[in-house]
Amino acid sequence: MSDAAVLSIRKASKSFGERRALDAVSLDVRKGEMIALIGPSGSGKSTLLRSISGLQTIDAGEGRIEAFGGPVQENGRISSKVRETRTRIGFIFQQFNLVGRLSLFTNVALGSLGRIEGWRGLFGLWPDETKAAAMAALARVGVAEYAGQRANTLSGGQQQRGAIARALVQKAKIILADEPVASLDPVAARKVMENLRDLNLQDGLTVVVTLHQVDYALRYCDRVVALKAGKIVYDGAASGLERPKLIDIYGPEFEDVFWEGAPK
Repeated sequence: MSDAAVLSIRKASKSFGERRALDAVSLDVRKGEMIALIGPSGSGKSTLLRSISGLQTIDAGEGRIEAFGGPVQENGRISSKVRETRTRIGFIFQQFNLVGRLSLFTNVALGSLGRIEGWRGLFGLWPDETKAAAMAALARVGVAEYAGQRANTLSGGQQQRGAIARALVQKAKIILADEPVASLDPVAARKVMENLRDLNLQDGLTVVVTLHQVDYALRYCDRVVALKAGKIVYDGAASGLERPKLIDIYGPEFEDVFWEGAPK
């Protein structure tokens, strides 16, 4: 791992039967970057993100993934210290991953469980610090007024911003977001992406986000990593990802991955 990297992936491969979802992928992520992972369906984006967090094991062999200078997994095995690492990595899921019957406030407060006694969360006896942090995080992403409302009564965009607030309470240093706007309408999607970009710019959080909407990747992320058939086929500035390369990456899907018009 280089001195500036907070995430390091080396020769990571993942197979599902005969299908190679990741094929010897190597990638460094530096502190404070906001990176979009793009590529056609089945290219390996979500598999890579889940492997970085230790939610998915990579194949046995020479592949290795590190975070904050320590191992997440290697040789097809998750590190015994991965739980400690995960407390510093917030994961935002496509389907929000909130407990629908609990209030938005409680869902966000659950982000503190890595630092407080588990019984406090079980009985809802949150320390004052957690209560203040949860409300501050909800205000930060613009949904504080819904704190007392059950999560399953909120819109998709409100729930997703609640998931971001939970990562803030977790005090995550890295946010991994897997297709966080795929289930949202364009207005809600832009708000979620603006929240992530604000946390990146104002708080210095490292953000890695998989996106099907390539125009959002180009608009909100400085660096874009494109995968195709499990391999990295582009890694560079968003400004350098021009139409011919995008057509090469997506083929017939090209026009479908832009919500607001493809580049000329």
